[in-house]
Amino acid sequence: MKINLIEKIIGSGFYTGYIPKASGTFASVLALLLFLIPGFENPTFLMFLISVSIVTGVPIATKFENIYGKDPSQYTFDEFIGTWITMLFIPKKIWVILPAFVLWRLMDIYKPFPAKQLESIKGGWGVILDDVVSGLYSFIIVQLTIHIINRLT
Repeated sequence: MKINLIEKIIGSGFYTGYIPKASGTFASVLALLLFLIPGFENPTFLMFLISVSIVTGVPIATKFENIYGKDPSQYTFDEFIGTWITMLFIPKKIWVILPAFVLWRLMDIYKPFPAKQLESIKGGWGVILDDVVSGLYSFIIVQLTIHIINRLT
C-alpha cells in the first residue's frame, strides 16, 4: 500500500509529521495558526472541516499505519482535528486560545480514559479516535470554564 503525494501532505500535517521531535505539537501549532485566519473560527465551517478531516483522515491514517507502524508519529493530521475540536465556539482572544491550546496538548499527551484505550483499535480509526476524544475532553473543559467565568463576571 503506497501513499501518494496528496495523502502524504495531508497525513503528515503539511510535513509536520516528519519533524523528529514533538511532531504532534508542531502540527497542533500549525492547526492553531490556521484557526487564527479570519473566518476560520466560524462554527459551521469548523464543524464541516472537522467532519471532512475525519472521513478523509481515517483511510490515510490506515495507510500511514501500514507503512510506519501503530499510531505513527509521521501521521499528524489527527492533531489538526483535535486542535480544531478544542477551539470550537471559543472567542478569538489570546487569553482563551492559549490556555485551550495548552489543555489540548496535555489531553493529547496524557490521553485520559478512554482515549488511550481507543489507540488499540486497528487501522485509521485507532489513530484518529484518541485525538477526537482528547479534543472533546478539552472542548468540554474549555466550554465549562468559559461558562463559569461568564457567570462570575
